[in-house]
Amino acid sequence: MSSESRRILVVDNEAETRNVLSRILRREGYECMEAADGEQALVLVRCEPLDAILLEVRMPNVDGLEVLRQISLLDGELPVIIVTADDLLRHAVNALRMGAYDYLIKPVDNVEVLRSVRTALRDHGSNHTRKPLRGLSEQGQEGDCLKNTMGSSGAIATLSAEVSRVACSDFTVLILGETGAGKELVSRAIHAASLRASAPFEAVDCGAIPDTLFESELFGHEKGAFTGSDRTKPGRFEVAGAGTLFLDEISNISRGCQAKLLRVIQEKKVTRVGGTKLLSVAARVVAASNVDLETAVTKGVFRSDLFFRISEFVIRIPPLRERKEDIVFLAQRFEGQASRHLGKVGMHFSEGALHRLQDYSWPGNVRQLRSTVRRAVLLADEQILEEHLGLPAAPPFPAENPNDDVAMPEDGSSLKQIVYRITRMVEKTALVRALGTTGGTKPWQRACSASTTRPCSAR
Repeated sequence: MSSESRRILVVDNEAETRNVLSRILRREGYECMEAADGEQALVLVRCEPLDAILLEVRMPNVDGLEVLRQISLLDGELPVIIVTADDLLRHAVNALRMGAYDYLIKPVDNVEVLRSVRTALRDHGSNHTRKPLRGLSEQGQEGDCLKNTMGSSGAIATLSAEVSRVACSDFTVLILGETGAGKELVSRAIHAASLRASAPFEAVDCGAIPDTLFESELFGHEKGAFTGSDRTKPGRFEVAGAGTLFLDEISNISRGCQAKLLRVIQEKKVTRVGGTKLLSVAARVVAASNVDLETAVTKGVFRSDLFFRISEFVIRIPPLRERKEDIVFLAQRFEGQASRHLGKVGMHFSEGALHRLQDYSWPGNVRQLRSTVRRAVLLADEQILEEHLGLPAAPPFPAENPNDDVAMPEDGSSLKQIVYRITRMVEKTALVRALGTTGGTKPWQRACSASTTRPCSAR
């Protein structure tokens, strides 16, 4: 069967996404049909001969997974390729388990789209068993999804391997990394790759919870437990069910609250505020911190017993400045997302802009890169130039004396290192100038020589 006779259905509520996918496929000679929602898709599946479907799983008022289930009931052999955002990998996991052929991450890549569709059509037209290109084993293999969202550097490959290894266990996981490095993204990948993927993923920003509300937020409260509690409210441990509870920036919890959290993690039981009944909880705990918790333990601000309990498996995310080979990949992904959001087409980076992105140290990591690219897309008409990035210039340093033995700050140095080096330079310059004005004699030595009341040794 020639490609011209192959009919592909593209399902997405966003017209721009449908248009992009259809253009990619029509360019290769496929016939494309479009549907804006699940109901239209099901009508076409019933009435039209189709060879494959590209299905967005997140549509307003429509559960894409339910649409997938209905399609499977109508034609269990029809290949369905899921299209999803990088923050909804759990939908891709569930879809593959429900029989989807493959998944694609937005922004869609032309090569990936065509490869997935061609392989699906080939398998659909043969008698051998269909197999997802990036499918799961029973234990889960979602760690590889990180390369689609974080890059393909060696550091991310190592990170992906760690995610895949720990996901199939029930270990508590501690994720360490600077602000904006992607700790929640890694935690979601762990959840998506685990057998808990079909259960909730509940994220808690520990830094945003006052001590007075900590127990109520995490453990829940009974009606009338305190002023204003007009109804019973389950805590985050209960809401997470048998899924994953992500405790972000856990270092911000006070020591008193740390003791209460430790007890719940160990005993797997909670008591709501104002209640007396012990409730069993089954959520897996994944914690994250942007500070070194071992140092916090040494300083006495974090409990050692809680640290050992949450760090059965530790994952460290390298900052973006240590994996520069991922910067261009991430920048282009963010550019694609922003361009679609703003309705711009044909956007691209100039060579100068790409070099500037790679040369910058990114103290705010991936989050800062994303904001920078989004702003640049808004400012640029077609080509993103260096001036559209709005990145600060390198800080002005004092002129280096050829005799100085202090190295000038290199790109990627931390703020603390830069301040230390500059301070040394300024102090040394000031001392040399002072000695020059006194003929190499220190002021207190001149005072000693002029003094007749006590010997210089007394100084």
